[in-house]
Amino acid sequence: MSFVERRRENRPKTGEAPFKVSEVFFSRTDARGVIQAGNYVFRRVAAYEWDQMFGAPHKIIRHPDMPKAVFWLLWDTIKRGEVIGAYVKNLASDGLYYWVFATVMPAEGGYISVRIKPTSPVFELVKKEYAALLQAEKEQGLSPEAAANVLLARIHELGFDDYAQFCAYALSEELTARDAGMEKPVDKNIADSVKAQKVSVELKEETSGLIKDFESMRTIPHNMRVIASRLEPTGGPISTLSQNYGSMSQEISDWFEEHVNGTNSNFSTIGPRISSSMFLRCVARILTEASLQLEMEKRRLGDVDLAKERGLLRGLHNEYVNKSAVEIKNVAEEAGKISNACRIMRRQVLGLSTTRVMCKIEGARTTNQGEGLDDIITQLDTFQSCITTRLERIAHFASRIQSS
Repeated sequence: MSFVERRRENRPKTGEAPFKVSEVFFSRTDARGVIQAGNYVFRRVAAYEWDQMFGAPHKIIRHPDMPKAVFWLLWDTIKRGEVIGAYVKNLASDGLYYWVFATVMPAEGGYISVRIKPTSPVFELVKKEYAALLQAEKEQGLSPEAAANVLLARIHELGFDDYAQFCAYALSEELTARDAGMEKPVDKNIADSVKAQKVSVELKEETSGLIKDFESMRTIPHNMRVIASRLEPTGGPISTLSQNYGSMSQEISDWFEEHVNGTNSNFSTIGPRISSSMFLRCVARILTEASLQLEMEKRRLGDVDLAKERGLLRGLHNEYVNKSAVEIKNVAEEAGKISNACRIMRRQVLGLSTTRVMCKIEGARTTNQGEGLDDIITQLDTFQSCITTRLERIAHFASRIQSS
């Protein structure tokens, strides 16, 4: 950075490097993490001359306050060809620091990192969590991988299924806070994704209740067989009802295990898909901002081909717009399948009503002996009522997800 530029920026001697909420910067590295290109904001905030940065490892801006776990998780993800986001504290050449939310993705035989200034409440939480994690790394002598596992466990404790879900949530919060700080209107795409994600949490809770209800149903066929053997040792209508109910409930349970309770069922995968679609929408938005920032910059950056970098950012933007569109379509399809599954389950549960009615008839016929049968009828009534209510709620949530 030239003397004139330093004076114009009025850079402080200690503390935080000047970095506006409206600014975006990016850097591109090769597969080893060696810097190949970047924009003016990156050079200015980091306070390096471009010839000092070009060909240098990206870790020259790494701050000692950063837990190694974050970088292990970052590299583990991008080496698999996936995009990731993370809060990172960086160190400028003059000793100042600056925080970013970095979105890192594969590009041009290496990686591109696009960064914005974090300002959301999530950022304040993360700073505390990083401090605790860094202390644990030092005191316990944790390896980067072991520390990453500690971080992932903590993410789970905070209510997220995994880091990907946390990442989607954090980036959406940062972009929303950024828009508010710049007095820009709410990004409808992000707002819709956040709504869908919140509904998916409600859907997950309702599905967990549905699973518990079906678990309690499993005891009913056994109880019916016990009562039938007591009331009709040689067989009879109650014995037949218990057999029919056992067969029907087993078919429902098998279908339920495959389509609802299974790890690859629509009910299990829609939450992660919504998080993925939300994150991809945010990544596309970040790339738009980076592309616009670079379009506005007129300064030359050493031998960097700015036209090439602009084209690369535009290409990545289009790629992630398409990826988000595909994932959004997948979410809508998953929600549609959930709605259809609810209709199927309602029909199946309705089929059990015949057994319930016949049990009531037999209960009335065996007034003096049918106390146990009355309990079964009560269980059947409760089960059908609970399941019907839950299925209606789940279908409603699925419809809301489709609409958003």
